[in-house]
Amino acid sequence: MEFRRESVPDLTGRTAVVTGANGGLGLETAKVFASRGAHVVMAVRNQDKATKAVAEIRVETPTASLELVELDLGSQASVRQAAEQILARHGQIDILVNNAGLMALPERRTTDGYEMQFGVNHLGHWTLTALLMPALLAAPAARVVTVTSTAHHFGRSVDPDNPHLNGTYGPWRAYGQSKLANYHFALGLQQEFDRAGVNAQSLIAHPGLTSSDLQVHTVEQGGGGWMGAFFAWMARHMGMGIVNGAMPQIRAATDPDARGGQFYGPRFGNTGRAVRLPVLRPGAGAAIRRLWQVSERETGVALTV
Repeated sequence: MEFRRESVPDLTGRTAVVTGANGGLGLETAKVFASRGAHVVMAVRNQDKATKAVAEIRVETPTASLELVELDLGSQASVRQAAEQILARHGQIDILVNNAGLMALPERRTTDGYEMQFGVNHLGHWTLTALLMPALLAAPAARVVTVTSTAHHFGRSVDPDNPHLNGTYGPWRAYGQSKLANYHFALGLQQEFDRAGVNAQSLIAHPGLTSSDLQVHTVEQGGGGWMGAFFAWMARHMGMGIVNGAMPQIRAATDPDARGGQFYGPRFGNTGRAVRLPVLRPGAGAAIRRLWQVSERETGVALTV
C-alpha cells in the first residue's frame, strides 16, 4: 500500500525535532508533523527564513504547535547551545529528523576547522543526537531518522588519518563521504540501541532526485562544477516535487510498521513512492567503528546509550 500524507498517524502529544525545517524537505516534514498534531521544534540556522516557514505552516495548519531553535550545524558551540535549549523545554523527544545538509560546495571549513560537508552533514548531527539522547530515551519508542542520499553509493568511508580530506578534497568526494557517514551513523546508532536493549529506533531515508533548494544552493555557492549545474537542471525538470521527496523520511519517522535499521527511499531509485529499500553496504561494520572513533575524537562527544 502506498504511504501518503494521509497515512501518517495521529501525532498529538508527541514532540518532533527537525533540523533544516525552514525550507525544502525539512519544511515539508515539519508541515506534515504539525498537521498531524505533533509539537514541532524547528532547529534552523537562518531565523528570518524560519519565521517565514512558520507563517507558511500556519496557513495550512492554523493551530500548529511550533517552536524555533537557532541551530548552526557548522558550529559545535551552536549545536550544544541548541541541544541545551531543547532539553530545558522538553524532557521527552519522540522524533528526531537529522535532515539539514550541504551538497558539493567548494572547499571550506566550519568554525571548528572541520571540512564543511562532513562537519555539517555528519558531525553536527552526531553531537546533536548524542546530546539529545536523554530525552530520546525518555520517550516510549523514539525514532531518529538520518537523511542520506544516493550519493552514499559513491562515497568512501571516513579515513581516521584524514577525515577532512586535507590535500585530497573534491566537492563530490566530500559530499559522498558525508552522505555515507550519515548512512553508517544511522546503522551504528541502531546497533547501539540494540546493545542497550532500549525501544528507541534509528532509521535511514533518502529523497532521491527532488526539486528542492539544495541543488540551487550548491550552484549559487559555486560548487559542484558542471555536475552541480547538471543535477540542478535534472532536479528542476525531472525530479520529484517536495511533497513526494520528503515522504521517505516522513514514512521512516511515522509509519507504525517501520523498524529500526530500515532504509526508506523512492521506489525507482531517484523517483517513485516511498518504500522500504534493502540495506546494502559490505564492510559496514568496520566503517561504522571507524566513524565512531573519528566522530568522538573530533567532537569530544561520546555517543552512548
